[in-house]
Amino acid sequence: MRELTDLALDVARTAGASFADVRFVEEKENRIYVERRSLKLIDETESFGYGVRVLVNGAWGFASSTHFAKDDVARTAQRAVATAKASSLVPKAIQAVMAPEPAHVDTCKGPCLEDPFEVPTAEKAELLLDACNTMLSVPSIAAAWGLLWFIKLRRVIANTDGSYLDLSNCFSNPMLEAVAVINGESQERNYTGGASQAGYEFIRQIDLVGNARKWAEEAVLKAKADDCPAGVMDLVLDPHHLALTMHESVGHPTELDRILGWEANMAGRSFISPSDIGSMRYGNELINFTVDNGLDGGLGSWFYDDDGVEMKSFPLIKDGILKNLGTTRETAPIIGQDFSNGCCRAQGFQNVPINRQPNLYMEPGEDDSVTPEDLISEVDRGIYIEGRGSFSIDQMRNNFQFGGDMFWMIEEGRLTKPLKKVTYQAQTRQFWASCDRIAGKRFWKPFGIWNCGKGEPAQRMMMTHGASFCRFRGIDVGGARL
Repeated sequence: MRELTDLALDVARTAGASFADVRFVEEKENRIYVERRSLKLIDETESFGYGVRVLVNGAWGFASSTHFAKDDVARTAQRAVATAKASSLVPKAIQAVMAPEPAHVDTCKGPCLEDPFEVPTAEKAELLLDACNTMLSVPSIAAAWGLLWFIKLRRVIANTDGSYLDLSNCFSNPMLEAVAVINGESQERNYTGGASQAGYEFIRQIDLVGNARKWAEEAVLKAKADDCPAGVMDLVLDPHHLALTMHESVGHPTELDRILGWEANMAGRSFISPSDIGSMRYGNELINFTVDNGLDGGLGSWFYDDDGVEMKSFPLIKDGILKNLGTTRETAPIIGQDFSNGCCRAQGFQNVPINRQPNLYMEPGEDDSVTPEDLISEVDRGIYIEGRGSFSIDQMRNNFQFGGDMFWMIEEGRLTKPLKKVTYQAQTRQFWASCDRIAGKRFWKPFGIWNCGKGEPAQRMMMTHGASFCRFRGIDVGGARL
């Protein structure tokens, strides 16, 4: 493949590009879907193509193809340059400039102990059928479904800086849901552990069949439960629930392209400005968020981003103060930063890389002896929430509402009864300022988000978040009609 990458870069340079890169992307996907007691889908797809991105006179051009003859590769590079030259004729307030990055020559492979594409389809289907059958055996369960979704990704990236990268990753995503119907009331309960960068060993570890009855029984509890009471009360949130809350209220608002106004699709821009770095109080002093694109099992641990930047770890929010943003080689210089912090990725070969949310997690509490039970015991009246649910957030990522997957009333320091139709509302910084206690490191859990949408045309991307159990005081709760 080196011969073809060299060809594309040489053609782009000769045609006038000041910078060029080429990404060859091979992607395989496998999906098995079961509904009730029936196998509904066996799907395996494969794509292989490349995209050439060039910078000419401060403007971008991009072209992609699935044709690999030398003449085709050369024509694709020429198309990218022609597009950039045409784009450069349009007046711009800011000319695109790439932050410097050392040349990297590397070959990397992510964790995968058991190749999911080698596991027999019958075995995968039987696993889901057994899990669904277990859930359907619980009285009042009206429906059940399960999905196993696997992706193998190989990227070969070369650029005019001299980088040549051969990068391979494998991702596994299980989904399982039971739906209970009682007296016309329908409620569901899900597997809420998210996805992981791993092979089929991850599916074996989480034991979908062994946990299926518990999730189904909790769906029944929800259907029988009282509606959420409305009022101001305390919340204890589990790590899997917090993954979505931090994704929407911390991860997306700190993407620099949203802050610059370049991105307004899918819940818009951001309340942050570049001048807020180092001074904005995002939460109280307990709040620490870390970006770690080398996180073990992290869906965003891609070794190098699509700008050819070596991925790294850095503090995003430290002691409640905003310290950094997610940047790319194009956006970093605009705010006076010398280097990108490696947050540029594309869904596929046919997509232009954009500023994407990284692996992002909340640091656990410093006192490892603090347990989730400790957090609950100090609440007179509140709600304990497990798992992800509905969400809504405004166009500046400031005002939000979140639901969840399982809810319990807390009264006088004890879980007393299940609830349903629970939502809470807050403003981003007010919410993170209300956190008054965090459980220790041994309770920290990751959650891999599989389908983060962004861009126009839309691109799907994946990343991992993490947290320990957290308590939030004085939050508005209730008012939903779910």
